[in-house]
Amino acid sequence: MENMDIGNPAPDFTMSTDTAGEISLRGLAGQKFVLYFYPKDDTPGCTKEAIGFTESAAEFEKLGVQVIGVSKDTIAKHAKFRTKHNLSVLLASDEDGTTCEAFGVWVEKNMYGRKYMGIERATFLVDGEGVLRSIWRKVKVKGHVEAVLAAAADL
Repeated sequence: MENMDIGNPAPDFTMSTDTAGEISLRGLAGQKFVLYFYPKDDTPGCTKEAIGFTESAAEFEKLGVQVIGVSKDTIAKHAKFRTKHNLSVLLASDEDGTTCEAFGVWVEKNMYGRKYMGIERATFLVDGEGVLRSIWRKVKVKGHVEAVLAAAADL
Protein backbone atom coordinates (compact mmCIF):
# COMPACT_ATOMS: atom_id res chain seq x y z
CA MET A 1 0.00 0.00 0.00
CA GLU A 2 1.31 3.39 -0.97
CA ASN A 3 0.99 6.48 1.20
CA MET A 4 -2.77 6.99 1.12
CA ASP A 5 -2.99 10.53 2.47
CA ILE A 6 -4.84 13.51 1.04
CA GLY A 7 -2.43 15.52 -1.12
CA ASN A 8 -0.42 12.47 -2.23
CA PRO A 9 -0.57 10.97 -5.72
CA ALA A 10 -3.16 8.23 -6.25
CA PRO A 11 -1.64 4.76 -6.65
CA ASP A 12 -1.20 3.51 -10.19
CA PHE A 13 -3.84 1.05 -11.41
CA THR A 14 -5.13 -0.68 -14.51
CA MET A 15 -8.43 -2.62 -14.50
CA SER A 16 -10.94 -3.98 -16.97
CA THR A 17 -14.47 -2.57 -17.06
CA ASP A 18 -17.69 -4.13 -18.28
CA THR A 19 -18.42 -1.34 -20.78
CA ALA A 20 -15.31 0.75 -21.50
CA GLY A 21 -12.44 -1.69 -21.95
CA GLU A 22 -9.44 -1.01 -19.76
CA ILE A 23 -9.23 1.91 -17.38
CA SER A 24 -6.01 3.17 -15.76
CA LEU A 25 -4.59 6.07 -13.80
CA ARG A 26 -2.57 7.02 -16.91
CA GLY A 27 -5.68 6.84 -19.09
CA LEU A 28 -7.53 9.17 -16.70
CA ALA A 29 -4.72 11.77 -16.74
CA GLY A 30 -6.14 15.29 -16.66
CA GLN A 31 -9.55 14.02 -15.55
CA LYS A 32 -11.14 14.19 -12.09
CA PHE A 33 -12.57 10.90 -10.89
CA VAL A 34 -14.11 9.00 -7.99
CA LEU A 35 -13.02 5.43 -7.27
CA TYR A 36 -15.46 3.77 -4.92
CA PHE A 37 -14.62 0.32 -3.64
CA TYR A 38 -17.44 -2.00 -2.63
CA PRO A 39 -17.48 -5.62 -1.41
CA LYS A 40 -19.73 -7.43 -3.89
CA ASP A 41 -22.17 -6.94 -6.78
CA ASP A 42 -25.86 -7.28 -6.03
CA THR A 43 -25.72 -7.23 -2.23
CA PRO A 44 -28.07 -4.77 -0.46
CA GLY A 45 -25.57 -2.05 0.56
CA CYS A 46 -23.56 -2.29 -2.63
CA THR A 47 -26.69 -2.11 -4.77
CA LYS A 48 -27.95 0.94 -2.85
CA GLU A 49 -24.57 2.66 -3.27
CA ALA A 50 -24.35 1.91 -7.03
CA ILE A 51 -27.92 3.15 -7.57
CA GLY A 52 -27.10 6.29 -5.56
CA PHE A 53 -24.07 7.08 -7.74
CA THR A 54 -26.13 6.32 -10.86
CA GLU A 55 -28.92 8.69 -9.74
CA SER A 56 -26.31 11.45 -9.26
CA ALA A 57 -24.39 10.66 -12.47
CA ALA A 58 -25.61 13.81 -14.24
CA GLU A 59 -24.37 16.05 -11.40
CA PHE A 60 -20.95 14.34 -11.38
CA GLU A 61 -20.82 14.69 -15.16
CA LYS A 62 -21.54 18.44 -14.92
CA LEU A 63 -18.54 18.71 -12.58
CA GLY A 64 -16.40 16.73 -15.04
CA VAL A 65 -15.96 13.88 -12.56
CA GLN A 66 -15.94 10.25 -13.74
CA VAL A 67 -17.41 7.75 -11.22
CA ILE A 68 -15.92 4.25 -11.13
CA GLY A 69 -17.11 1.43 -8.88
CA VAL A 70 -14.52 -1.24 -8.06
CA SER A 71 -14.93 -4.77 -6.70
CA LYS A 72 -13.27 -8.13 -7.24
CA ASP A 73 -16.32 -9.39 -9.16
CA THR A 74 -15.83 -10.53 -12.76
CA ILE A 75 -16.74 -8.44 -15.81
CA ALA A 76 -19.64 -10.86 -16.45
CA LYS A 77 -21.01 -10.31 -12.92
CA HIS A 78 -20.63 -6.54 -13.34
CA ALA A 79 -22.61 -6.69 -16.61
CA LYS A 80 -25.45 -8.62 -14.90
CA PHE A 81 -25.41 -6.18 -11.95
CA ARG A 82 -25.55 -3.19 -14.37
CA THR A 83 -28.44 -4.65 -16.37
CA LYS A 84 -30.46 -5.77 -13.33
CA HIS A 85 -30.32 -2.33 -11.65
CA ASN A 86 -29.96 -0.11 -14.75
CA LEU A 87 -26.63 1.30 -13.54
CA SER A 88 -24.79 3.99 -15.48
CA VAL A 89 -21.58 4.22 -13.42
CA LEU A 90 -18.47 2.53 -14.75
CA LEU A 91 -17.80 -0.81 -13.01
CA ALA A 92 -14.19 -1.99 -12.87
CA SER A 93 -13.07 -5.52 -12.07
CA ASP A 94 -10.09 -5.97 -9.75
CA GLU A 95 -10.15 -9.78 -9.81
CA ASP A 96 -6.51 -10.15 -8.74
CA GLY A 97 -6.90 -7.55 -5.98
CA THR A 98 -3.86 -5.41 -6.91
CA THR A 99 -5.85 -2.16 -6.99
CA CYS A 100 -7.60 -3.01 -3.70
CA GLU A 101 -4.16 -3.67 -2.15
CA ALA A 102 -2.70 -0.44 -3.61
CA PHE A 103 -5.54 1.63 -2.12
CA GLY A 104 -5.42 -0.24 1.21
CA VAL A 105 -9.02 -1.47 1.06
CA TRP A 106 -8.28 -5.24 1.20
CA VAL A 107 -8.64 -5.68 4.95
CA GLU A 108 -9.43 -8.21 7.63
CA LYS A 109 -13.12 -8.13 8.46
CA ASN A 110 -15.01 -9.66 11.33
CA MET A 111 -18.60 -10.86 11.06
CA TYR A 112 -20.28 -12.83 13.84
CA GLY A 113 -16.86 -13.63 15.30
CA ARG A 114 -15.54 -15.00 12.00
CA LYS A 115 -12.47 -13.24 10.61
CA TYR A 116 -11.97 -13.07 6.84
CA MET A 117 -10.38 -10.85 4.20
CA GLY A 118 -12.62 -8.56 2.17
CA ILE A 119 -13.02 -5.15 0.57
CA GLU A 120 -13.60 -2.26 2.94
CA ARG A 121 -16.24 0.07 1.53
CA ALA A 122 -14.14 3.16 0.76
CA THR A 123 -14.18 6.06 -1.71
CA PHE A 124 -11.35 8.16 -3.14
CA LEU A 125 -11.75 11.49 -4.95
CA VAL A 126 -8.84 12.25 -7.29
CA ASP A 127 -8.21 15.57 -9.06
CA GLY A 128 -7.07 16.11 -12.65
CA GLU A 129 -3.42 15.94 -11.55
CA GLY A 130 -3.88 12.42 -10.13
CA VAL A 131 -3.73 13.67 -6.53
CA LEU A 132 -5.94 12.29 -3.73
CA ARG A 133 -8.28 15.11 -2.63
CA SER A 134 -10.77 13.30 -0.37
CA ILE A 135 -10.85 9.85 1.24
CA TRP A 136 -13.78 8.13 2.91
CA ARG A 137 -13.12 4.87 4.80
CA LYS A 138 -15.61 2.42 6.34
CA VAL A 139 -18.33 4.13 4.33
CA LYS A 140 -21.96 4.05 5.46
CA VAL A 141 -24.10 4.16 2.32
CA LYS A 142 -26.77 6.59 3.59
CA GLY A 143 -25.76 10.16 2.64
CA HIS A 144 -22.44 9.06 1.15
CA VAL A 145 -23.09 9.96 -2.50
CA GLU A 146 -24.15 13.46 -1.41
CA ALA A 147 -20.92 13.88 0.61
CA VAL A 148 -18.80 12.79 -2.38
CA LEU A 149 -20.72 15.11 -4.70
CA ALA A 150 -20.19 18.06 -2.33
CA ALA A 151 -16.43 17.35 -2.18
CA ALA A 152 -16.28 16.99 -5.98
CA ALA A 153 -17.99 20.36 -6.37
CA ASP A 154 -15.17 21.92 -4.29
CA LEU A 155 -12.42 20.63 -6.62
